[in-house]
Amino acid sequence: MIAEMASTCMFIRTRLIARTITGIYDKKLRPFKIGSTPFAVLVVIYQIEPATRAEIGRILHLDPSTLTRSLKEMLCAGWAEETKEGADGRSRPIVLTSAGRDLLHKAVPAWQSAQDQVKVLLGKDGVIATMDVANRIMKPTAIGIVGI
Repeated sequence: MIAEMASTCMFIRTRLIARTITGIYDKKLRPFKIGSTPFAVLVVIYQIEPATRAEIGRILHLDPSTLTRSLKEMLCAGWAEETKEGADGRSRPIVLTSAGRDLLHKAVPAWQSAQDQVKVLLGKDGVIATMDVANRIMKPTAIGIVGI
């Protein structure tokens, strides 16, 4: 049974796929000095701002330490900022700055190039299957994020 694990384990296979796809996006976004995870966080903030850390973490299924690292990078780079708008004393909502919005707009061609490369890698059936599984995991949300 253990010998079979190497060739049939879904965990090993999905980690390989995830790391390969992440690498594609990271490479394409490198000229903008942002990684794929902080970029995805920026996209989510853009969609729902002002965004709380809890909302971002829930949408992207990020653990608190990964989210904290990404937010720290974004806040230090001036791409996002904490706002008092919507603050309730326990949370500090986050909004994009004009620099963050500019970064998103400038990075669209790089993101599209990564999308195209990943679609070729996965093939039509792989793209459909991936989107189907991701949509089931995400479940419909009030914000209706599509295509992150």
